[in-house]
Amino acid sequence: MTLPTLTARQLLQPPVAQRHFEGEVAHCVGGVASPVLSNIYLHKLDEFVETVLIPEHTRGDRRARNPAYLELQNLLAKARRRGDRVQARALRQRMVSLPSSDPNDPGYRRLRYVRYADDHLLGFTGPKAEAEQIKQRLAQFLHDELKLELSQEKTLITHARTRAARFLGYEITIQHNDTKKTGRYRRVNGQIALRVPRDVIKAKCAPYIARGKPAKRTALINSSDHAIVATFGTVYRGVVQYYLLAGDVFRLHRLQWVMETSMLKTLAAKHRSSVSKMAAKHKARIETPNGPRVCFEARIERKNRKPLVARFGGIPLQRQRTAELADREPVRVDYPQKELIARLLADTCEICGSKGNVQVHHVRALADLAHAGWQPSDWARVMLHRRRKTVVACDICHVRIHSERPARPLTQ
Repeated sequence: MTLPTLTARQLLQPPVAQRHFEGEVAHCVGGVASPVLSNIYLHKLDEFVETVLIPEHTRGDRRARNPAYLELQNLLAKARRRGDRVQARALRQRMVSLPSSDPNDPGYRRLRYVRYADDHLLGFTGPKAEAEQIKQRLAQFLHDELKLELSQEKTLITHARTRAARFLGYEITIQHNDTKKTGRYRRVNGQIALRVPRDVIKAKCAPYIARGKPAKRTALINSSDHAIVATFGTVYRGVVQYYLLAGDVFRLHRLQWVMETSMLKTLAAKHRSSVSKMAAKHKARIETPNGPRVCFEARIERKNRKPLVARFGGIPLQRQRTAELADREPVRVDYPQKELIARLLADTCEICGSKGNVQVHHVRALADLAHAGWQPSDWARVMLHRRRKTVVACDICHVRIHSERPARPLTQ
């Protein structure tokens, strides 16, 4: 079991702790039950961080003002009173290069913590020495209370402005730009930024590349156009929707081009045509919240019903602060009357309606019930009406079925 990623302003980067569980639990580690087990087991870690570490390493309402910045501010006010615009402009440019608050204020500390299943992140505003202390406290707690060993190789302390922390597939950094102003202030400084990792883009492109270029997917050539477009579109849409929170989601243009070219080459191989002809055939324009966008689609027309449409692309690669997955789970349709187990649990003969002591009779094929020269009986009509090769019958009806079987043999 792994416990990844501690990060901070002086970032504590991945605290990966490992423990080999004994007994039956060991078989679940790494499986579908692992996140559930992590949530249960790591609840104590949540309580320790929230009740002990965060109160100890959080103090001060706001940072103290930077003395160097205040000195330039006073000189700027004097220059403006004298009417010296040249010096005022020079002082203003120097002020822009300095933080208005003291980044090393000993009276200001912040510790933040977030966890999702077995992946968690700690962000600390303060000196590296205190970050080391937090790391040691975590290692001691994991060893003493949870019997976990902190991996020193993977638990790194990183400054957020120089390196990025990985959390849930994103890279997390701290923004800093002394020249960008929003409303007369450098509001971007100190803000958290989400990035799309470059290795993720490379890994997502890899299945669609051969010899350094986008290539056809041979396994899909025998599928229909609708299935090919739907397969590519589903994969691409899932990746893009997951990374729409990133500030540099535009980097996924590389993935879009690779997958689009691979899809068109697959369609061209299927129809023994060219990529340009397939692009012209399937290109479409759709409306999005960001205006019209070009995509590729394949349709299956249906009589008296809406056509089935599969699309690839058409998603604006622009950051969405409130992005969420648009694809919904398919609506599950249950047909309890057609479920054999449910029919058996009903304990009712489907021929005469009597209760108790039922059995299942089944035939090789429904066509056997319409055998020439044989008039279907009531039990046969029940099966034909249900279009099922099985019927739940009581003992009496079951015996009668075998006595009334047609000349062509039916299997039980």
